[in-house]
Amino acid sequence: MSSDIFSHPWLGAMFGDAEAAAIWSPDRQLAHMLRVEAAYTRALGTAGSCPAAKAERAARVIETFVPDPASLRSGTARDGVPVPDLVRQIKLAAGADADAIHEGMTSQDVIDTALSMTLQAFNNLLAARLSSLSDVLSDLTARYGEMMIMGRTRMQAALPIRFAQRVAGWSLPITAHQARLVALRPGVECLQLGGAVGDRAAFGANADAVAAGMADSLGLLDRPAAWHNQREAIVEYSGLLSLITGTAGKMGQDICLMAQQGIGEVQVSGSGGSSAMPHKQNPVLAELLVTLARFNATQIAGMHHALVHEQERSGAAWGLEWMILPQMAMTTARSIAAAHELCDRIRLTPEP
Repeated sequence: MSSDIFSHPWLGAMFGDAEAAAIWSPDRQLAHMLRVEAAYTRALGTAGSCPAAKAERAARVIETFVPDPASLRSGTARDGVPVPDLVRQIKLAAGADADAIHEGMTSQDVIDTALSMTLQAFNNLLAARLSSLSDVLSDLTARYGEMMIMGRTRMQAALPIRFAQRVAGWSLPITAHQARLVALRPGVECLQLGGAVGDRAAFGANADAVAAGMADSLGLLDRPAAWHNQREAIVEYSGLLSLITGTAGKMGQDICLMAQQGIGEVQVSGSGGSSAMPHKQNPVLAELLVTLARFNATQIAGMHHALVHEQERSGAAWGLEWMILPQMAMTTARSIAAAHELCDRIRLTPEP
């Protein structure tokens, strides 16, 4: 069993998501870090912190630089982050213009800003998928909404309800999640620039101008202060990811029960088969939604542990965030895609 279920040779077909994987890929992360370094160098030149011509030459070196991955790997093992070795490599390539590169920044400025860029791209994907899922749920209501099914409380037959009522329990939270995403995006799509201890002192009187120039170049918001040790926005965002997968999981659980033999309120086309019982049709996608919801729910505690940064910066809490957040994002992307596919496969019994 591979430790990475999202790219596993066969399990990845169920859990993986190619679009999300591309957004979170190491190559994309490295490209973001190089963009951050180039934007910083140009901002130094624009703000007058170094000669503009020197800054432009150095920025062009950064933009075309191809790092040595083996050196980055060994450097990360030594330093705990890839940035010191990355900067060393870039400065060697820049020669006489090396002093226009990275001076005053810290590794966390680069990595957190690269994360913000990743989240910006991922949030675009999330927004599009949530909108698409909302549309397909509306289609379900239009097709089957007036059909009557048994309403169940505590999994016992209660009173008949319209199918539209059941779907509303799936679709209304999705609408709320769309609004939550809009509200949370500014808090996680923002520049990180604080320097060694987060006070921007290394940037002198030009600190605000440098930050504004970087933020504008990268298409990010500029917070008035660094957030090295303030991870509340990231953790709140992870909570939204769990809420989204939880809503999809509720839908999956409902469909599993509706498709159960002896109830048979829905059929799911293309359901999975059994190696031992050919008569079975397993609600694989519906079960997957439940699994993904439970996985993200278990990660929330870890993200709350990642809030606890000692003093001005923590390596331990920060590393925990690296381990958990990308997995939650991958899980959420796959959940929304699977929910959409499941809705396309649902047929009420009997069809109208």
